Amino acid sequence: MSGRSLRLVRRDPDELLISLVLPITIMLLFVYVFGGAIQSGTDYVTYATPGVILLCAGYGASNTAIAVNQDMTTGTMDRFRSMPIASAAVLVGHIVASVVKNLVTTAMVLGVAALIGFRPDANALEWLGAIAMIAGYILAITCLAAFVGVIVRGPAAAGGFGFFMLFAPYVSSAFVPPETMPSWLRGFAEQQPVTPVIETIRGLLVGLGSDAAPVTDLGGTAAIAVGWCAVFTVLGLVAASWAFARQRR
Repeated sequence: MSGRSLRLVRRDPDELLISLVLPITIMLLFVYVFGGAIQSGTDYVTYATPGVILLCAGYGASNTAIAVNQDMTTGTMDRFRSMPIASAAVLVGHIVASVVKNLVTTAMVLGVAALIGFRPDANALEWLGAIAMIAGYILAITCLAAFVGVIVRGPAAAGGFGFFMLFAPYVSSAFVPPETMPSWLRGFAEQQPVTPVIETIRGLLVGLGSDAAPVTDLGGTAAIAVGWCAVFTVLGLVAASWAFARQRR
């Protein structure tokens, strides 16, 4: 089922192209249009790249919601149910394929960021930690996307999940330090789940925090980020399995 989901990309290459072009366009827009006006305490491309990576993941997750919903609403699931395969394999296939596709597009985004000045100073262990954190975030939001794809009535509604996932990083430390936000918004930006994920990735790759100061201890932030990802992964899998089982009745 994972192979099937990956092969479908060949039938719809526009999905992969847009999932790559959109985050890169946003990164170029922020770096070259807004970057000069935003005081982040360091090169803006260094500050913004982790946030762009999560934007890329969010768009990929919305595509997963659409793909799951298309299987649910076009009769594909009826054909699968006539085959000797586990029902859960269909959802797991979509989730695994989404993680693979998102990691590929993440690598491409990092390549473009390097071309325009992104210079991480992470060692091999820190790179592995950053990749694991990115993969964990992708897995978490993809599981939520699978649940959305099962319960909504059409692909258009499933695509709406992408708006939420693209919006969440903006109200975090992804593109501006939370200290520059109004007090009523700063609290939300500092406590919402996306912020510790971004802070962990930024700290591992470039050794900086949201205020562009050197990070001396990532342990607490990383633990919170991993905790959020674990909670969303479990909730997404349980909810998607429950909703999928109800759809079969």
